[in-house]
Amino acid sequence: MKLSANKAILNPSDEGVGEAIFELSELTDTTVFYGVNNNNVHLIKNLHPNVRFSARGSIIKLAGNDGDIKNLYSILEKLERFSIDNNVLTEENVIEIVKGHEPVEVKFENLILHGVNGKSIMARTANQQKLVKVFETNDLLFAIGPAGSGKTYTAIALAVRSLKNKEIKKIILSRPAVEAGEKLGFLPGDMKEKIDPYLQPLYDALQDMITPLKLKEYLENGTIQIAPLAFMRGRTLSDAVIILDEAQNSTTMQIKMFLTRMGLNAKMIVTGDMTQIDLPYAQKSGLIDALEVLKNINGISVVEFDVKDIVRHKLVQRIVEAYENRSSLNHHQGEIKTGVYEKKKK
Repeated sequence: MKLSANKAILNPSDEGVGEAIFELSELTDTTVFYGVNNNNVHLIKNLHPNVRFSARGSIIKLAGNDGDIKNLYSILEKLERFSIDNNVLTEENVIEIVKGHEPVEVKFENLILHGVNGKSIMARTANQQKLVKVFETNDLLFAIGPAGSGKTYTAIALAVRSLKNKEIKKIILSRPAVEAGEKLGFLPGDMKEKIDPYLQPLYDALQDMITPLKLKEYLENGTIQIAPLAFMRGRTLSDAVIILDEAQNSTTMQIKMFLTRMGLNAKMIVTGDMTQIDLPYAQKSGLIDALEVLKNINGISVVEFDVKDIVRHKLVQRIVEAYENRSSLNHHQGEIKTGVYEKKKK
């Protein structure tokens, strides 16, 4: 009996009875595939009483008639593909696939990926959709705009999708550890405990897209890395999507250091909000400087978000607009610290 490469046959016999091993892909979330309390495992066993079925971790052992094993293997492949693509595998999905039917998938326009429990992660606004589109053709993207416009969330969704599609091997997320009106040194705990609160928004986005156990595994084996910007020095980052969030709080030297970390088969997304710079007053934002220096280089795209892209509570859009209206009354409009950022008029 000849089966696929990720299956090893143990003790095959001339009578057509043997044992087989099916190994789940590293991209498969076993908590999704096996179901709550292993409900999917029990269901598969009940639907295939002629095959002895046992599962531990990513290994599934099958024993029985060669024909029955081949049939179940084909079904396991389809179940695994569905669980990876949709990040969900219900008992109804299992039954449909076992019956040979295609599970009903709800298709959404501008879908980026399926998150935890099959949640649809979509590009909801015109500029989010633009970010998705230019990601395909550019290796360095700048996503600039107000809080709540979905810059970072969309960027992380694109990175997770690339990982699921095996286009990259790792995701690297970074932020400058800048004190936004609070003193880092007076926070309790060791360095990691002091820095983690600054990185929490990145964890929050990932938790929407990857189940807790799989996310824990990715963080432990380095598939997903989250670190302050200063920790990027000296590295070459290849086969990865690298995201620098809150880049308005990086210095000129820091952002130059970050951008020159790009290795082979790598994409970078830099996000920032020019109205929320927490650097010392006399220090120019590295993001402003980078946009000035790199504006005419091929392979780099800038997507400018605005208040229309805000997808948080409806009050957030009104709050941002109120602050912008007050700023427009000031004769220093457009002057931010020591740099000037003017949106291009189209």
